[in-house]
Amino acid sequence: MYTIRTLNNIAPTGLKKLPKRDFIINDAAQDPQGIILRSFDMHKMELNESLMAVARAGAGTNNVPVDRCTERGIPVFNAPGGNANAVKELVLSGLFISSRRIVAGSKWIQSLEGAENLDKAVEAGKKNYIGPEIMGKTLGVIGLGAIGVLVANAALDLGMDVVGYDPYLSLESAWHLSPAVEKADSIEDVVAKSDYITLHIPLLESTKHTINESVLAHAKDGTRLLNFARGGLVDNEAVLKAIATGKLARYVTDFPAAEFMGNDNVIMTPHLGASTPESEENCAIMVAEELRDYLYYGNVKNSVNFPNCTVPYNGKPRIAVCHKNIVNMIGQLGAVFTKHCINIDKLVNNSKGDLAYNLIVCDSLPEDETSLINDLYAINSVINVRLLNKEEK
Repeated sequence: MYTIRTLNNIAPTGLKKLPKRDFIINDAAQDPQGIILRSFDMHKMELNESLMAVARAGAGTNNVPVDRCTERGIPVFNAPGGNANAVKELVLSGLFISSRRIVAGSKWIQSLEGAENLDKAVEAGKKNYIGPEIMGKTLGVIGLGAIGVLVANAALDLGMDVVGYDPYLSLESAWHLSPAVEKADSIEDVVAKSDYITLHIPLLESTKHTINESVLAHAKDGTRLLNFARGGLVDNEAVLKAIATGKLARYVTDFPAAEFMGNDNVIMTPHLGASTPESEENCAIMVAEELRDYLYYGNVKNSVNFPNCTVPYNGKPRIAVCHKNIVNMIGQLGAVFTKHCINIDKLVNNSKGDLAYNLIVCDSLPEDETSLINDLYAINSVINVRLLNKEEK
């Protein structure tokens, strides 16, 4: 029986993926084997000794202490692509409101309450809210992951030209990306060619302030910038300066900041990117299935700190070993299995950075399982050992 603590409200459709016969869901559990969360900040939380996995029902994991989890051999799962369509739709709305002065025009109409002749006032004032069409313009997409690809393809369907940049373009994304998308050699190249720019990259130390004064110097006058990825990707002071000089006509962001208050050329939304019932359900289902598959079988998929490593269940017991990614580990593990007369049916070893993970399917386990576990932990670089699947789940 596994106890799962929820740190936020998680869509019931996701939690249903954790069968009641094997899982207890409790939002106040003090000693859980798994944690599921959305936006809760875990950085000040103590990680209890029994914790085996953390699952973030969303793509970003900035609110999870990934480094501490890695040190303990705890995988952190996420839901890449689970909210991709929701964000794509919001980005498309951002394109339109950055051009057509819909928001400002709507506010102005409300200010006409009580006007003696509303129709006449509207006709007289609408010229102040003229904005260009997006058809035939160029959209620059920085980051061609799950969301960026959807945005790029949708923009093409709307009649835009699209130029994209992603030095780490995955094979899966490349398969889904339209061949009509022009590939740029650098962020500066994207910025120089684009009438509209949208960001779809993670916030890392290396990507902080990707959009800065130096990059914006390459932009056309009147460029429109969209940020529905992460607030820290943009240097807000540089944006304000670019707006003041006319380099940027409009900045649309899902990450409000005090310095933008009162600026008519900045449109802020309250972090609505994944705020759809469909997105919340998709993400909850994805991470619940990932968490269940890991706790049952040791399989790892969509982890930000562990390598993908999956072996279909065949009814045989298996051993999951997490260790530092150093040479001769397979030999040391093999020596322990030989000592305990364990015949290996299948072994998969994958690594990610400084961490390696093994799934070893065995014909049988020895009677003295404690001695086996102790011998595995005696290997200096081993972080975590789990014996799994004596019975089919």
